[in-house]
Amino acid sequence: MPTHDKAILTCALTGVLTDPKQHPVPVTPAQMAASAREAYDAGASIMHVHLRQQEPGKGHLPSWDPDVAAEIVDAIRAACPGVIINLTTGVIGADIAGPAACIRRVKPEIAACNAGTLNYLKLREDGRWAWPPMVFDNPVEKVQAFLDVMHETGTRPEFECFDVGIVRSVAMYQKAGMTNQAEYNFVMGVASGMPVDADLLQLLLRWMAPGSPWQATLIGRQEIWPLHQRVAELGGMLRTGLEDSFYLPDGSRAAGNGALIEALAACARNAGREVANPADARAMLGLRAA
Repeated sequence: MPTHDKAILTCALTGVLTDPKQHPVPVTPAQMAASAREAYDAGASIMHVHLRQQEPGKGHLPSWDPDVAAEIVDAIRAACPGVIINLTTGVIGADIAGPAACIRRVKPEIAACNAGTLNYLKLREDGRWAWPPMVFDNPVEKVQAFLDVMHETGTRPEFECFDVGIVRSVAMYQKAGMTNQAEYNFVMGVASGMPVDADLLQLLLRWMAPGSPWQATLIGRQEIWPLHQRVAELGGMLRTGLEDSFYLPDGSRAAGNGALIEALAACARNAGREVANPADARAMLGLRAA
């Protein structure tokens, strides 16, 4: 099978605020490395990494400590030879000093670049807000600031797109000279963003820069798995992990990231695609060798 037909699998290891006391998310460097190794053995070539505070009782809170970033990323790289690191960057407000320091410290091959602003909302069944309505602000000047840091460190931006207009903005960033790369991540399942919808997914491919690599982050429960299968059939990269879902295709709860990646690899193979190893993925994405 030609390398370009292989499916690149990403594991989103832990996420932003999930409480490790309630869900089996890794937090410490040792936990992150062990969970990454399970995903790596199941076929994941890329690890999407969020950082958590390491003090007792604070593992549900994010960290932008470069020392924490280095400890976690070094542990993952040691456990998973050749693995590709995709570092989170999402922050509220104009101050990007924390994520910028982490990018400069660990020099990830890829980093998330949130490509537009979203009202980040969720409503409970009784009409109450699940959290206070907030704006996930990503104006152009903030996007440019992140791209400048990524250019400095040789890090490839992965544009996180929460809505259709944000997808269309990425080509404008290219035309404006902000970046010469366009890797898309269609985030589907946030209540105030794009829904998990196969018809919408197919339309999105019309609005991205031709020939660009792409994937879909699907947030939800059992209902996300038919769309993972559709991503595989349409030729996208595939992503899942405890950041995005706790549920396997049969509706049972996943014990960890390894089981979720096993199910994702099955989607690729059901579509007639083999799973890319880290060397394949680096070649396909034009990344430096390990």
